[in-house]
Amino acid sequence: MPFFLMFVLSFLGNTVLIITITAGSSLHSPMYVLICINACVDLTLVIIFVPKMLLSFLFDWNGITLLGCLVQMFFIHFVGTFQSTLLLGMALDRYVAICIPLRYNDYINISSFLKFSTVVFFRNMFLVLLVVVLASRLSFCASNVIDDCFCQHMALVSLACGNTSINSIIGLLAVFCITVIDAVIFVITYIKIASDVFKTHSGKSHVKAIHTCGTHLIVAGVTLIFTMSSFLAYRFKNSLPPNIHNLISIMYLLFPSTLHPIIYGIRTKAITEQILKLFQCRRIEPISMKVSSIH
Repeated sequence: MPFFLMFVLSFLGNTVLIITITAGSSLHSPMYVLICINACVDLTLVIIFVPKMLLSFLFDWNGITLLGCLVQMFFIHFVGTFQSTLLLGMALDRYVAICIPLRYNDYINISSFLKFSTVVFFRNMFLVLLVVVLASRLSFCASNVIDDCFCQHMALVSLACGNTSINSIIGLLAVFCITVIDAVIFVITYIKIASDVFKTHSGKSHVKAIHTCGTHLIVAGVTLIFTMSSFLAYRFKNSLPPNIHNLISIMYLLFPSTLHPIIYGIRTKAITEQILKLFQCRRIEPISMKVSSIH
């Protein structure tokens, strides 16, 4: 029930966020478009694995083919890589808007967005596909039981017999080239933003900049905490009880997807106002009618 309720909350929250940004013409700026894409990523992640997991809890449908496992693993990791990438995109957008606002339209435009999207799409696709292809070539001769609620790279590799050092190295390389690089650039960007805000901004612009960046930092913090928790859980798997390890793995994907739309909905005034407009009950004015008497 807790996972089902979180799934429903994540599904409804992200759906409302997507509809709100799509319907509101005032929310079509790059920052809100990135928030909308982030909601699409969160929504896709929970749809990929939560229904299958809940069905396995209810009806003991625990079986999955190797091909099905590889497909699920590809989509979970591929879609998941865009969480850090989108946070980086938001940070770059805020950097230009706060530090060099007069050049905003020169740097943040359709052409720049397409170039950035193309580079990160093929980077993430190539690395995740390489990890999955290498995993598909492994031989499984001992156990065929994955001690997890869904297929992850290290969970599948741990079942293989033989040398899996290449898989581990490529897996770490993918994490470094995607998550670590995105996180490092993200941190450097926000350090520059903070330096500029405290040096040159004052008054209302100072507060507005801090509020906007604070929202992104909260979202980034939630994502980073659960990502690192999952990463460390696999590195110290033997030291953790199986149930705790599985709980961390599930919450790594499910909890941020549930919390992100709540954070954006509460802390972003423009989104809150648009949501209220969408759900506002319109008062129906009574229609006055004149009845003419027939003589």
